[in-house]
Amino acid sequence: MDSEARMLANFSEVIAADSCDAALLSRVAWDQLPRHVGIIMDGNGRWAAQRGQPRVAGHRAGIEAVRAAVETGARLGLGALTLYAFSTENWKRPRFEVDALMRMLKRYLRLELEEIHRQNIRFQTIGRTGALADSVRREIQRAVERTAGNTGMVLSVALNYGGRAEIIDACRAALRRLRERGQDPEAISEEDIERELYTRGLPELDLLVRTSG
Repeated sequence: MDSEARMLANFSEVIAADSCDAALLSRVAWDQLPRHVGIIMDGNGRWAAQRGQPRVAGHRAGIEAVRAAVETGARLGLGALTLYAFSTENWKRPRFEVDALMRMLKRYLRLELEEIHRQNIRFQTIGRTGALADSVRREIQRAVERTAGNTGMVLSVALNYGGRAEIIDACRAALRRLRERGQDPEAISEEDIERELYTRGLPELDLLVRTSG
């Protein structure tokens, strides 16, 4: 079975052979798929407001979109999918909204973990997760440990993440390693920093999508 046939077979359970989705799949250039896709999860609140619903309703709808994105990414055979879910700036949102987001994260992990594991997905988080509540970190750790041996798509959820924060953390870690080796900080290289990025070990990001509600 060639790669295209294998990919189509992966979708046979969820897409009817004569559907529009099947027609779209038949046009995919399977040998040109990105290895690593990132999605900035933005606009849930605006989506809800446009429909006269509370912002939290938009986040609940976002969970459904996450479920679809994860399943599709795994079926496509992506190497990595990174979901930018909660930024360092998101702490400025109303407390009730932040609390609701964290509850939804815990609920998602509890309900979806076995399905994620079944799909051979390896779960991890990136960002300054030490600032998250203990109950959230426990659910994260449980998911990380449960899927640690999986060899399929790597699902990274960015929590308390910021691009500048990642650069700062990577530089600090790289300089610390140089000092431990007795090297001059001026000897720091691009490779030293790259080895300390949150996304180390993952393919380079090929496609970044920002939803907008």
